[in-house]
Amino acid sequence: MSPPPQNVQQRTFTAAVRYLQNDTQLLPRYLRKSYFLSHDPLASSKLGIKCLSWSRTGSPTQQACAFFSSKAPTTHTTSHNEAISTPQSITETVEELPHRRRQRLRAQGGANASEQELRPDASSQLSTLSSSLPKSSLKGKLAAFLALTKPRLSFLIVLTATTAYGLYPVPSILHLDPSVTPLPTLSTSTLTFCYLTVGTFLSSACANTINMLLEPKYDALMTRTRNRPLVRKLMSTRAAVLFAVGTAAAGLSALYFGTNSTVAGLSAANIVLYGFIYTPLKRISVINTWVGAVVGGIPPLMGWAAAAGQTAITGHDTWRDLLFGPDSAGGWLLAGLLFAWQFPHFNALSHLIRDEYKNAGYKMLAWTNPARNGRVALRYSLLMFPLCAGLWWAGVVDKGFLVGGVLINSWLTKEAYRFWKFEGAKGTARGLFWASVWHLPLLMVGTLAAKKGIWDGVWSRAMGYSEDDEDLDSEEAEETASVRPSLPTSQAQTS
Repeated sequence: MSPPPQNVQQRTFTAAVRYLQNDTQLLPRYLRKSYFLSHDPLASSKLGIKCLSWSRTGSPTQQACAFFSSKAPTTHTTSHNEAISTPQSITETVEELPHRRRQRLRAQGGANASEQELRPDASSQLSTLSSSLPKSSLKGKLAAFLALTKPRLSFLIVLTATTAYGLYPVPSILHLDPSVTPLPTLSTSTLTFCYLTVGTFLSSACANTINMLLEPKYDALMTRTRNRPLVRKLMSTRAAVLFAVGTAAAGLSALYFGTNSTVAGLSAANIVLYGFIYTPLKRISVINTWVGAVVGGIPPLMGWAAAAGQTAITGHDTWRDLLFGPDSAGGWLLAGLLFAWQFPHFNALSHLIRDEYKNAGYKMLAWTNPARNGRVALRYSLLMFPLCAGLWWAGVVDKGFLVGGVLINSWLTKEAYRFWKFEGAKGTARGLFWASVWHLPLLMVGTLAAKKGIWDGVWSRAMGYSEDDEDLDSEEAEETASVRPSLPTSQAQTS
């Protein structure tokens, strides 16, 4: 006979839930469902919300929902009525997926990039440092006076002037007649370079100080300029005037005695143009942007004239000889580059703070004519291509600069095109601004690296040629040229 049937309990869903919640179960911890749910807070939160929505309709029980949750029902402290009355607080606990969060932040950043504030400039940072120190502190006073110079702007001006000085053609120096004009030595060139650097920086400091002296009332209305030293009363107006006079006298003297009178005259003209014409013109007409671009184009002419003065044929060459001589094309091309660079740089900057310019009463294209503001930036970005090619045509740089110049200018032009297309929206104004900030140093360093003739000696040594071989080749060429005209005469005598 078969054994009597045993009473086998049928396993139901409720029994399975009880079994899985029993602490005495024999399953290892890493095989339990609660282990995986506890390590996935996003899934746990979503399932918890599902359970809450089901409990509103009364479909499953709270005990069944506990199976899909990482918490036991006994630890749930929120009542059913409270959960229904505050569903928003529960949805806030849901963690956002990483890629969704990146997409959301990228979209928000692109939409609001044009409205974000720029980082404080060097003058504001120095003013903050000075105000945090005691009034009798020497470091605080030096920081306040250094803030008047606008250090970053002055550095860029010095960079453009010294780059033009270093780019002066080498053949112009080598072709000098030592009996008429002594060749510039390393010591004299270094001394002239130092005079040019110091004089240009001090002259720029004077012009920037005059700019701050005339605008403290309006600087206080703008976030970018309200931390300047005169706005925060870190020094008296009298001290700032004395500082401007002192830097002008020292800078112009260094340029006059260390370089030549033409360079000193250009620097003095730039101080007047920036301090007394450009500064008040900002509240009158948008033409101030073009006047400011002329101010930025003068420092390369200063550096070029300083180098040309060292190679002057006579000791009394006039400014016409230095600025409009046979080798002056390179200086004017560099000045044109700096003139054109001002527009994409400043137009992008003014767009970022166009509302503050408007509230302060400054006439800028960014708010008077935004469409034209983008067109002007793009137009002058395109102008840099022929100007860079002109440097090669004038014999200032080698052919390699054509490739590098095209790459650098293409980057700036791409950002300028996006700035014009979207009228500064979607972060294009900020993109163009930072592209212009990096564009100028890269372009200046690129011109120095590709200077005409600078790599000839390196290439000759790399190919195994020496200077003696070059001298022998030149002597043989001269002898061949002198013998060839006499060949017909000797043949006639023999006949």
